[in-house]
Order: sequence, then structure tokens, then C-alpha cells
Amino acid sequence: MSYDLTNPYEIARYIKEAKKATPVKVYVDGDLTGCDLGNIECFGSDTFYVLFGESSEVSDFLIANQSKINKFRIEQDRRNSAIPLADLTKIDARIEPGAIIRDKVKIDNNAVIMMGAVINIGAEIGEGTMVDMNAVVGARGKLGKRVHLGAGAVVAGVLEPPSKSPCEIGDDVLIGANAVILEGIKIGNGSVVAAGSVVVEDVPAGVVVAGTPAKIIKTVDEKTKDKTQILEDLRK
Repeated sequence: MSYDLTNPYEIARYIKEAKKATPVKVYVDGDLTGCDLGNIECFGSDTFYVLFGESSEVSDFLIANQSKINKFRIEQDRRNSAIPLADLTKIDARIEPGAIIRDKVKIDNNAVIMMGAVINIGAEIGEGTMVDMNAVVGARGKLGKRVHLGAGAVVAGVLEPPSKSPCEIGDDVLIGANAVILEGIKIGNGSVVAAGSVVVEDVPAGVVVAGTPAKIIKTVDEKTKDKTQILEDLRK
């Protein structure tokens, strides 16, 4: 079934209709030879095994075979999750450990996603764009080409209220650390958002904004460009 992930109602329908999953990983000390594993994946031999499966099925298995198990430990990182994580092997970008990228996102070539960054469903990350440490791109957020989203910055997601349009960040925009771009805001090409700013209204192209709420303080000049230039080597 196909969904239009630019439409908040379609994303909500996708989440509603998705099979909710509670996957677990279990380390088992025991002899599971001859046990009926059903849909559970099992790796190991002798008296040590690692199991992967849905929580309810694994729980039933452990109870049914408790006489064969000396001890076990369960690892779990989600509960009734509707959206799986993205398959990173299909993305031609640099993605560092600890980034959380949900399925149904678009990440173009040579983007850089740093440690702790979060990218939610329906988001689009342009070619050569960097999402720095602990930055957040919310649902349906759009970042253009060669954007730098600074550490801890937030591009707000838009699912509720669904009438809001998504945030759209133009090409060659620099957003400083810990800045917040509120729901539905558009930022024009080549603009700069100062660190810690809260942007509550659209920003035209080629300007610098700062403050809470952010206001235009100057146009982007050569001095600003020199201070905010990106490094191509980081995107190779």
C-alpha cells in the first residue's frame, strides 16, 4: 500500500495501519536443541543462544521451555512501534553512530548525519547537507542542499495540527547551534540563523536573523559568508 508522506493525514493513516512491533533480543543460557522456534530467529549452539523475535512470541517460548533454560536476559528498545528505522545501507551519505533515522525519509547524496541526530518520518535532507550532533528534523521537515543544521538545533515537525505546512529550509542556509525553527516556517536560500534563535516567522533569502523571536539584523555579506562557509571535505 502506498502513502503520500508529504500529507500529514496520510502519515497518520500509515501509522494507524502499520503493524505495531515490540522486537526483543534475548541471551539464553540453556539447551534449546529440538525446540519449536516458530518465527523466532535463533543463533548459537550447545548451551548459549541469542534469540530475536516479537516480545509476545518470545515470552511464550521462554515459558514453554523454562525447564531447558538456566537463565536469560532480555534487551528491548521500543514498545508497539509503528515506524521502523531506515535501512542505512541504501543511503549514500555519511551517518555516524547514534543517529536515529526513521523509515520513509529521503536523504540525498553526500549528506552528513552526526551522532545523536534525529530525523523523523517524511523528512527530506538535501545533497551535501549536515545535520549536526543532537539536532532534530521533525516529521515532514525539508532541508535544502548544503544546509548546516547546528548541534542541538530543532526544525519542528508538523503532524499535529495537520493543517500546518512543513518547515522548509532553502539551499545554503546555516542554522546555528540550539536554534529552533517553529512549525511551518520557511527560510530562504543563503540565509543565516544565529545560534540560540527562535524563528517564529518566515525568513527571506540572503539575510541574517538572530534573537528570540528572531529578527533580521543584516544582509549576508562577504564577511558573513567567510564565517559560515561549509567544508566540502567533511562531505566526502
